[in-house]
Parts: sequence; C-alpha cells; structure tokens
Amino acid sequence: MKKNKILGSIGVVTAAALTLVACGKSNNDSNENAKTASKFPAATPVKTAKQGGTLKIAESTDTPFTGVFSPELTMSQIDTDIMSPGSESLFGTDDHYKINDSGAATLKLDRKANTATITVKKGVKWSDGKQVTAKDIEYAYEIIANKDTQSQRYSSQFNIIKGMKEYHEGKAKTISGIEMPDGETGRVVVLHCTQLKPGMTNSGNGYIWEEAVPYHYLKNVPFKKLQSSDQIRKHPLFFGPFKLGKLVRGQSVSWVPNKYYWRGKPKLDKIIYQVVAPTSVTQSIKSHKFDIAEVVNDQWNDVKNTKNVNFVAKIPLAYYYLAFKVGKWDAKKAKNVMNPNAKMNNKSLRQAMAYAMNTDSVYKHYTHGLSFQVPTLIPAQFGDYFDKDVKGYTYNIKKANEILDKAGYKKKGKWRVQPNGKPLIIHFLAMSGKATQEPIMQNYIQQWNKIGLNVKLVGGRLTEFNSFYDKVQHDDPGVDMFMAGWTMSSEPSQQQLYSEGTMSNYSRFVTPENNKLLEEMDSQKAFNHKYRVQKFHEWQKYMNDEAYVVPTYNYYSVNAINDKITGYSLKPSQDNNGYPLWYKVAFTK
Repeated sequence: MKKNKILGSIGVVTAAALTLVACGKSNNDSNENAKTASKFPAATPVKTAKQGGTLKIAESTDTPFTGVFSPELTMSQIDTDIMSPGSESLFGTDDHYKINDSGAATLKLDRKANTATITVKKGVKWSDGKQVTAKDIEYAYEIIANKDTQSQRYSSQFNIIKGMKEYHEGKAKTISGIEMPDGETGRVVVLHCTQLKPGMTNSGNGYIWEEAVPYHYLKNVPFKKLQSSDQIRKHPLFFGPFKLGKLVRGQSVSWVPNKYYWRGKPKLDKIIYQVVAPTSVTQSIKSHKFDIAEVVNDQWNDVKNTKNVNFVAKIPLAYYYLAFKVGKWDAKKAKNVMNPNAKMNNKSLRQAMAYAMNTDSVYKHYTHGLSFQVPTLIPAQFGDYFDKDVKGYTYNIKKANEILDKAGYKKKGKWRVQPNGKPLIIHFLAMSGKATQEPIMQNYIQQWNKIGLNVKLVGGRLTEFNSFYDKVQHDDPGVDMFMAGWTMSSEPSQQQLYSEGTMSNYSRFVTPENNKLLEEMDSQKAFNHKYRVQKFHEWQKYMNDEAYVVPTYNYYSVNAINDKITGYSLKPSQDNNGYPLWYKVAFTK
C-alpha cells in the first residue's frame, strides 16, 4: 500500500507530429489482455526459500534519479522505489489498510483525550545499531513542518496536532502537542490533537506521519542543508531490512542487510536497483537480465509469452490527471491563493478541453488494453466511497464546441480568442517519458486544435522529469496546464492533495465549497460511515463539475518476476508502503 501521496511520473509529447492510428483489430487484443491481467496473482508462489543471492531490479525511467533518501523530503516516485529496501513504515496493517500491531510500532487512539500514542517496539534499531526513539518520531514532524527544509509534505492536516501550526509559522521552537513521556530516548510519543479524525485508524490517513528519522545522526545538519547533505544523499540510515551499500549517483543503488534489523536477518545478500530506459525494459525481461522488472504496458504483447517468469499484477491506488493552473502557493501564509483572473480560471474552458479528450480509446489502444479511463478522483478500490454515478468526461467534440461558443470563446480565423477578445494561447507542460506518450499526447493536442484551441508545449518540447516538477511545484508563470499522476494514500481523505493548506494542491484552486466538503468528510460527523460516504460523493460530483483537475486513466501494474523468487507479495498485509516486505523475498532452493 502506498501510505504517502507520491508524484508518479507520466511521459508526454515531443514536438514530433504523430497521429493516432486506427484501433482496428487491437480491440479484441486489448480486451483479452485486460482479462489476462485481471487474473494475475498479487504474490509469487510460496516455495522453500534459501539464504543468499543478489536480487536485481530494473527501475524504468528515462532520467537519472535525484537520490533524496528521505520520505520527508522527496516527492519522487523513483526515489521512493529505490529506497524501499531500507525505508520501512512504523506501522503494519491488515488487508483493508487498518493499522494493527504487526509493524515496528503500535498506535493507540483515545477519542476522549484526543490523543494518539505511538510506541516503538524494543529492538527496532537504525542500521548503525541505535534504538529508534521518541525523538526520532518527533524529528520527522519537525523536518516536515520547518520551512527551512522546503519539504513538500507539509499539509494543514497536521495542524490538528497542537502547536504544529505555530511551529510551522516560526512562532514556536518546538511542537507543543508532541509529548515524550519517557524522554527523548524513550520509545513512547503522545500526539495531543484538537480532535481525532475518522480515518486515523487506517494507514495513509495524512494526520499521523508513519516514518521516523534518525535524530542522533542528523541533528547537527542545519535544516536548510538537510536535503543536499551527505547524510541524506550518500549515507542515509534506515531501520528497514537493508542498508545502503554502494551508490552510483542517478544510476544504481545496492542494498546490503541491516544486521540490526528487528525482524531478523533478511534472506538476500544484496538488492540492486538499476535505472533502465523504458525502451530497454522489454528486452531486459526477455533476456532475464533482471529478477524483477515492471512491464511497460505498451510493450506487453512483446513479453507476455516470456518463459521462466511469474507475472504479478494489481491495479494500484493511483491515477493520472490533467490539471489547470489557477493560482500560486503563498509560502508566508502557508496556503494556496487562487488568481480569479488566471487564464484557465474559466470552468467552461476547462470542461470543453476535458470533453475533447478521447482518453479511453487512446490509452486502451496504445497500452494493449492494460490502461483504462477513470471517471473520478476517488479510485474504485475505495469501495462505497467511489461514486459510480459520476461518469466523468467522455469524448464529445460537439459538446466541447457548444460549451466554448456559449462561453464567448469565439473563433477569429483558425483559433478561438478569449471572451474579452484577446488571443488565447494555452501553454501545456509535458514530461519526457515512454515512446508511446508521443502519439498519445500529440493526439490530445490535435483534439484541442479541433475545437479551435491553440495549445503549445512549454518550451516547445518535452520537459525532463526533475525540471517538470520544479516548474509545477514552484508555479512557473509560463505553465497553464500540465499532466501528471498521483499514487494515492490507502485512506481516502483528500486533504493532503486538494486542500487550501497543502502544497500538493498543484492546480492551486481554492473555493469555499471545496474547503467545506473536505472538512466535512473528515469531521466528527464523519465517524458515521454513511455520512462520510455521502460527503465523498458530493465532493466527486463537485470536482467533476469544476474540472480544475480532470482524472484521465489508471492501469494494470504488471511485474515480471524471476520464477526462482518467492516471498514477493503486494497484498496490503504483506507489503510496506506498496513494496514487498523485502526481508521475506528470497531465491528458491
């Protein structure tokens, strides 16, 4: 389970003019592939494990990883993947993401006292042999909340912890609501909250941070220098089953066993993550160069008959989306501020662009049926929180043109102009990525052209991964809209992504109605499940209508696993932040 909201990369269009080809015979092929993927297990077969061996994992990306080995400081999916052998959550869960006592720490909630008590188990140690302490938990909150770290993780959700807001604003030197009853070197932390929230029993709730940080190791590093420090970039400490061995900056990381790991010695001698270009993944799978590699969906037909591999699959708690920039992040006020005069702050324009997108047919074609359009910002995996009555934006060029005509976006020659008569050029930020993203995104640009909208790529070309998110996070004024993706939390609260007080609200939209609905879905009334479901449904309808963020698609995540591997599972009770429990993964005898 992905406990934290992480930016997922999406490749997009180059300047090359590539046109969508007719789907033809691929429809049947796509349907069959989707059926096949839906039957794949979430775990490798259970076999007798042996001690030892080096596990090689392909990390599919066309850009070097940044190597910020800190959950508090990175928002990159790639960094999160690569640090997973060492980075372990404090809490374990059952298969419904409910926190239980199976992890490195336990959680006890007291609604009467409005407290959350975290107790680290004795023997949970950092890879230098030091016990994980109460201060290590508190320090994680300080890193997130202190503005000098420039952490993107801070959200107004954390303000339910007393003193958190004052610390974030620099009005207090400590967070008053974090109590360590046995002292900094004890193992108990009590979070004193203004109120408890209904999702707090689940992992990924956004109110309780689920990581610890080695205070004894980092305390002398100034917050401003933390992200670039050797302690984070080159020699990080974790309490997970592995510790960092050798690092080739941006290209590969090897992990070796943490001899102090609280659950005992891992089965493997080494885990190596190696960056591989998306265009090379298929050949790597077919040649068995790696033991684990995520299948590039548009290349599925080339690998599906590969021998000596087990395919493990799931539909992740994730979605890709189109977002329209309508404001900026005010760092001093720690909130998003919407610009009423922003070019894209016109609902009719946003809705028309959404209707012009032929999302479902495009992704099914180019990914052989392993991707599909999603209608709302709540994944269907959330059960009754997902509103099946919201149909989203299905392809309708006629309706798109009618909406623009009615809203006053008149045509002057080839292109439409703004209602005030001024020229309209929409700057679209697009990230470099897989080869098939070129025809997909060029198709979208052509669709927008069909309704008279002059859409141009920012910089006239693809933007590299790190530069892309730098522009998105820092509200580059030259960006009107962008496409990206989220890996969702395993608790459906939307505060972390779309509230006024979260940096992750990259569209920067702020409305009284959105604030109201987000508060209601996490209110005391929301301890009543029926009420909470109702508010989630209201929010989905509202977001669909406003179209500040338009969901596009999700996909089957298929991994090709060496058939000599056992212990690899993505079941919620058997994974860690969406990754297998690496100490269990092993080669078979």
